[in-house]
Amino acid sequence: MTITNKLTLLLIIAFSVLFSCSKDKDPVTPTPISPPPGGSSPTPYTLNIPAIFAQTLPAPFNPPNNPLTIEGVELGRHLFYDPILSGDGTQSCATCHAPELAFTDTNQFSTGIDGLPGNRNSMPIFNAAWNFGHRFFWDGRAMGLEGQAFGPVVNPIEMHNTWPNAVANLQNHPTYPSMFNAAFGTSTIDSVLVVKAIGQFERTLISANSKFDRYLLGMEALTPQEASGFNLFMDQQGGDCFHCHGSAGNPLWTDNDFHNNGLDASFTDLGLGGVTGNPADNGKFKTPSLRNLVFTAPYMHDGRFQTLDEVIEHYSTGVQMSATIDPMMEHAANGGVQLTAQEKANLKAFLLSLTDSSFVTNPAYQAP
Repeated sequence: MTITNKLTLLLIIAFSVLFSCSKDKDPVTPTPISPPPGGSSPTPYTLNIPAIFAQTLPAPFNPPNNPLTIEGVELGRHLFYDPILSGDGTQSCATCHAPELAFTDTNQFSTGIDGLPGNRNSMPIFNAAWNFGHRFFWDGRAMGLEGQAFGPVVNPIEMHNTWPNAVANLQNHPTYPSMFNAAFGTSTIDSVLVVKAIGQFERTLISANSKFDRYLLGMEALTPQEASGFNLFMDQQGGDCFHCHGSAGNPLWTDNDFHNNGLDASFTDLGLGGVTGNPADNGKFKTPSLRNLVFTAPYMHDGRFQTLDEVIEHYSTGVQMSATIDPMMEHAANGGVQLTAQEKANLKAFLLSLTDSSFVTNPAYQAP
């Protein structure tokens, strides 16, 4: 079977599975915002769905109580880049989620306003509107983008602020009250409206213009090495990567689920288990997307790998057995999939074909 036929078959299978198994994930029609007294209602924002997503994925999720609007997205963009939310006015969301790095940073552990490092690597932000499990952070402790945005403002290691103080600073700002009025019909600001606006902006961050995307759309050809790397990625006896990261039929390149991928034999960081309290979840962390890896080093929840070569070597020879290792890690008992040097190079070439350079330079995503 040629790679073209194989991809076509994968797309058909993934399409049918997604729609047959995801009835509970259908988006709810957003509730319109009532116009403020004497004013006009916010302008609905139409999300531009990439063709490669429209062909393979359900419609993106948007909370019914937070419909996308032009005014809300623009307010969220301002808030995302404004250090006004931090305790000393020096750090914004973008400090740890920089657009040129696919909305992450280069530190192993993100550092807050007091110079204190956390214990996890900053996750990139894109295609979050298709996270139908709605769990965010490496350990899944936050529900929804709005829930995710609540935490960093008051985290003592991150922005180290209080919501009353952050809201007071916004309320006393010369332009934010009018921007909130335009977006939500009220100039009285609270934390709920702040995270709603940030969530709206983050849902517009869409990455879908990699070389591999263009290949699937018939716009560009893969090199023989990239094609071999993709075949290895999909081979259960080869790279065996598709279980957690999906296939050509899942252009997110993540299942947005939580897995123990064999990083450690015992755990100082329990991951999902620390949230659920279930020992069976110990050592499980959210599957990151494979898109834009060229921008998002270091890798893994604790940033332990500085290079993509180190990541590939982990899955090849460095897998550690533990009580909660994912059963889909079928080669774990052998320490990994045992790739040859050429196979590693081919796999890396494929992974780099998932780079979307236009995403990191998109003017709509930059600081206002």
